[in-house]
Amino acid sequence: MDTASGTSDPVSGTSDPVSGTSDPVSGTSDAVDGVVDFVHRLRDAGAAVPPTRVHAMVQAMGELGGDSLDAVYWSGRFTLCASPEDIERYDRVFAAYFRGQRAPARMRAPAEPTYRLVAVPADPPDGAGSDTEEPPPQTLATASRMEILRHRDVAGLGTAERDEVHRLIGALAPAAPERLTRRLRRSASGPVDPQRTIRAILRHGGEPVELRHHRRSRRHRRLVFLIDVSGSMAPYADTFLRFAHAACRARPDTEVFTMGTRLTRVTRELRQREPGAALGAASAAIPDWSGGTRLGGETKEFLDRWGQRGTARGAVVVVASDGWERGDPGLLGAQMKRLRRLARRVVWVNPHRGRPGYVPRTGGMQAVLPYVDHLVAGHSLAAMEDLAGLLAAGARASSDEVVSRCVTS
Repeated sequence: MDTASGTSDPVSGTSDPVSGTSDPVSGTSDAVDGVVDFVHRLRDAGAAVPPTRVHAMVQAMGELGGDSLDAVYWSGRFTLCASPEDIERYDRVFAAYFRGQRAPARMRAPAEPTYRLVAVPADPPDGAGSDTEEPPPQTLATASRMEILRHRDVAGLGTAERDEVHRLIGALAPAAPERLTRRLRRSASGPVDPQRTIRAILRHGGEPVELRHHRRSRRHRRLVFLIDVSGSMAPYADTFLRFAHAACRARPDTEVFTMGTRLTRVTRELRQREPGAALGAASAAIPDWSGGTRLGGETKEFLDRWGQRGTARGAVVVVASDGWERGDPGLLGAQMKRLRRLARRVVWVNPHRGRPGYVPRTGGMQAVLPYVDHLVAGHSLAAMEDLAGLLAAGARASSDEVVSRCVTS
């Protein structure tokens, strides 16, 4: 031991009068006990030291002899440290344990804040003072209020609540499912592309170096909306138009028509990005807002002017209406049969479908049921979210299945 250095010899086990610490590694058992005690201090400083590293340090001390403090230091440095941060901790703890120097306290990372829903006091009623005897009523937090608002009928919402629902509907991105096209595109796998493969062979002097592949590309099907804006649909027509506007923003090839006493195409107006401007332009373009309804005649006009020529071919057609038909229900049924032949899927959205015990008893709904793939609700934000998921995925249903679901519901 070097008596001038003011440190204790790790082998002799004597105490240094300067440091005042005894040697923890004198002899084989004392060496192991000293290493274990030192490792406990190192773990308290934040280092992750598994038992295998402790055993490796004891073996390293046996190889180096353990007759000097430098041998103990480097034995632990090579075996106990797994990162640069561990080296800094190791030096501090080693200096405090073997040399008697004071090591700074371990710095703990601040705990991440946690958030929870709480009840907040409601605004006091007008004229109520702060010295009332009864405590103010409690209302649910914002997240709970939004969950309740998602399932409320939009026809019974106030102005502020309706604006909030419309804002959330505008954040949706309704899109129809994809379909395979005839256009081929390059691919890493799939059928061999003979033309590109032959050109690659010619570029390499006739050597078949690599096979080139292709596959059929995919694209979204067109979405077509037929929205009833008659008087019976007045509480819901604006919500359906906002849903259609969200679809136009997601897929520019979406087509939107309104049906009342006449058919109006509002696709161009709803292609504006800003919801307020788009809805304002659409409202100005609709001459029969909250008027009568001629669903059969307007559906026939749509098929004659647009649907038969390609707008409805292979598309997903969404009809938003309560099914109140002032004209001949037989005409509506015949036109829906035509539409079913052209479209990939026909989805009928009835806001009354979400009411408990709903049964489609009107003549219009009875006429269209055999020719729709899905009859869904459209009275709330949650129903609109379900509709967006249904449009993006889902198979075509048989007419018998639709009828049976409606009768048993």
